[in-house]
Amino acid sequence: MAAKPISVLVTGANRGLGLEMVRQMLETQRPLNMLFACCRDPDGARAEALQTLAKTHPEIVKVVRMDMADLCSIKKSAQQVGSLLGDKGLNLIINNAAILVHSGITDTTPEDMASSFNTNVIGPMSIIQEFLPYLQAAAKDSGLPGMSCRKAAVVSISSTLGSIESTPQSYEHFKTVPYRVSKAALNMLITCANLELQKDEILCTLLHPGWVRTDMGGANAAIEAQESVQGMLQVMNSMTEKDNGTLQDYNGQRIPW
Repeated sequence: MAAKPISVLVTGANRGLGLEMVRQMLETQRPLNMLFACCRDPDGARAEALQTLAKTHPEIVKVVRMDMADLCSIKKSAQQVGSLLGDKGLNLIINNAAILVHSGITDTTPEDMASSFNTNVIGPMSIIQEFLPYLQAAAKDSGLPGMSCRKAAVVSISSTLGSIESTPQSYEHFKTVPYRVSKAALNMLITCANLELQKDEILCTLLHPGWVRTDMGGANAAIEAQESVQGMLQVMNSMTEKDNGTLQDYNGQRIPW
């Protein structure tokens, strides 16, 4: 029996990993029903590449305005997405958008920490809350057993920098205190979400993309976005309930908490 078309939402889709996810999903994740590509300023210069992709695939790609630090924006985007989905629901949310502040413990400001939490933690929490009815509808409609990203799932992009156990090995080179603390909080958020939502057969898990050559990762990073996203999509395609609440890298290796 042919696989059902799925609907996917990607945040931070206008550049870096998010844009590469949209590009590769269009090439490899067929059949796709709709791909909601969310970004803060769809009409700005930074979204030109995304808009070009959307024009090439107008029946699939829907560009949605969403500011991860603004609850009203998330609510409005949920209403827009819901009006387009119909009764089939939303199968996969990829929480990719994030900000990174380069500061250590002595020069991190309250404003740095607050902005990092607003985007990296409260934003993903609000998305789960606002889009939950669509995930629940997808889980009921799928007809698939168990849990998977083709059924109903929230995959949040975290980082090995949020691993408390691994911090001593990387802190000297990557202090980034607000980012580290917010990613550790995101890990806990998704752990709690998986415990609450497993009754609805909604998979909640975390992925570390590697150190990637993007605006955030910098020019000296270890891998290109294409390699990272290719690996993450392969991991997502193989996920089942055994991966619920875990943190893995783009090669499928578990990362310590």
